[in-house]
Amino acid sequence: MTNEFFKRTRRGLLLAVPMAIAFAVAPQAQAAWPEKPVRIVLPFGAGGVGDVTARIVAEKLSTILGQRFNIENMPGPAGITAARAVITAAPDGYTLGLLSNGTAAAVATFNKLPFDPLKDFQMVSTMGQFDAILAVSSKSEFKSLGDFIKAAKANPGKLNVGTIAAGSTQNLGAEFFKSVADINVAIVPYKNSPDIVVGLLRNDVQMMLDFPPSVMGQVASGDLRLLATAAVKRSQVYPDVPTGDEQGLKGFKVYSWNAIFAPKGTPKEIVDKLNKAIHEAVAMKDVQEQFAKLGIEGYASTPEELTQRLTDDIANLNSVVDKAGIQRK
Repeated sequence: MTNEFFKRTRRGLLLAVPMAIAFAVAPQAQAAWPEKPVRIVLPFGAGGVGDVTARIVAEKLSTILGQRFNIENMPGPAGITAARAVITAAPDGYTLGLLSNGTAAAVATFNKLPFDPLKDFQMVSTMGQFDAILAVSSKSEFKSLGDFIKAAKANPGKLNVGTIAAGSTQNLGAEFFKSVADINVAIVPYKNSPDIVVGLLRNDVQMMLDFPPSVMGQVASGDLRLLATAAVKRSQVYPDVPTGDEQGLKGFKVYSWNAIFAPKGTPKEIVDKLNKAIHEAVAMKDVQEQFAKLGIEGYASTPEELTQRLTDDIANLNSVVDKAGIQRK
């Protein structure tokens, strides 16, 4: 009986040792990361709102976590180049990516992408978000969104709405506006936001749908007048501007957000540590102030919330594409 007791005890100790080591290593790995610089791969060039947002947060992450967070710009169609660089990297927390609901727009407008963000990305956290705006020239006869809709109904096919390139979030948002308002207007895609503003001031288009960071200067200078935000509740950036929802377009919401993701398989300890650091960074007063100047509302989420947000956006934009009869690429 004594021998049997010692056999069982020794066997239990032998089984317990690996488990004890495993439990000891996990916290050490969590505490150790990051031990070298981390790169954040962006699917667009330098200078845009997503790039600026990422750089603001990356600077704070460098301070919070004690290692450099470096931005790498890898522009390419549908974000494929940047996504491939991230999902093929080792899931060790040293290669991260930036995604937005532009990713959802790509999924909705392409027949097939070489990646599935819901399967290949480990979501970490959002950083900021902003509602789209509907703007006209300050010389425009339209003083409210209702004025524009009334004119569009009275003159079907005669008014134009300018947006960024076909298939973009803004472009699909304009198609959504057209559907919700039940009007017949032409959606005119432009190469970039400054070109839309030029078209608006020349009256080539009578209204534009874009995001605040692209037009804040023109709004501040008085060249443009905001008719509405494409939101259900008023913007923190433009609290005096009524929402489309307030003006009768129930459920009309077009917004953008930027977030951080990692390769699938990245350890939960690293994801949790990074998520906590992003929350801390976004909550900093100077970050909030920098975001406000760009028209961004700072917002950090859980990985689960980010997954749900992307899932919902893909479903909503797929519906817009189907209703508008847009040919998928």
